[in-house]
Amino acid sequence: MTEAHPDEALRATLRWYADMGLDDVIGASPSDFSTWQNRGPVSAPQMQRKAPAPPSTMTNMSATQRPSNNARQTPAPVSGLDAPLPTDEAVARAQALAGGCESLAALRSAIQGFDGCPLKPGARNTVIDDGIEGAPLMVLGEAPGRDEDRIGKPFVGRAGQLLDRMLAAIGHSRFEDEMEAAYISNSIFWRPPGNRTPTRAEVAICLPFVLRLIELAQPKVLILVGNTPTQALFDSVPGITRARGLWRAHETSAGQVIPALPMFHPAFLLRQPLQKRLAWADLIEVRKKLKDA
Repeated sequence: MTEAHPDEALRATLRWYADMGLDDVIGASPSDFSTWQNRGPVSAPQMQRKAPAPPSTMTNMSATQRPSNNARQTPAPVSGLDAPLPTDEAVARAQALAGGCESLAALRSAIQGFDGCPLKPGARNTVIDDGIEGAPLMVLGEAPGRDEDRIGKPFVGRAGQLLDRMLAAIGHSRFEDEMEAAYISNSIFWRPPGNRTPTRAEVAICLPFVLRLIELAQPKVLILVGNTPTQALFDSVPGITRARGLWRAHETSAGQVIPALPMFHPAFLLRQPLQKRLAWADLIEVRKKLKDA
């Protein structure tokens, strides 16, 4: 049997890391996470074990109450089960915070300081919005990816570049230029580990902020790119393949009715370029709706 070349073994290992959502390096050399301490990394000779608690105390303590010697120093991927608050409490807290914000600036501060979403501990940045406040066109995306999490703005990777070209094709831009303005946000503000699909709980926790964001932005037309924002605002709709191209009406708590059009996500269009013809048909409908608004 032919022995695998070392380079092939290395490539296979890196592919496995990528599949597991490991896409960043936190040290120059491997380390055993079970030896990490709250006081920082120390050399092996300096490490000391804490004296065990008296048997009577340890016996009466539950597993969740016992002190841990393996506290992690760096953010790690988290799941919906690791939520800092129960989902219903986190949603209620988000609703209270969002409802008390009277401006986009205040809402950004509230989202930045919110700790109720289980995705936040594993993210580098809180990714909220970009573009021109008060723009007639608002784009609502799914969740931050690696580039967005690193930079702190939505749609800055390859998918973002395609979105900018799509908006420019109908005369709109998130930048200060001669085109009509556009405003961009996401339905999730923190990157899910490995770019996985957000859970229902994560969407529900972020939704009060999203609804208030739309209400304060007051766009004339809303584009929903992908399944996550479409089903967050209209929970009974089918998948994006059947939902795209069909106008729906989103009504804010203040009574403003905003036409909303689901479209394919630019990341999907990069993988399926033949579907760009459908995206172009949707963009033409958006342009018509803006002219009539």
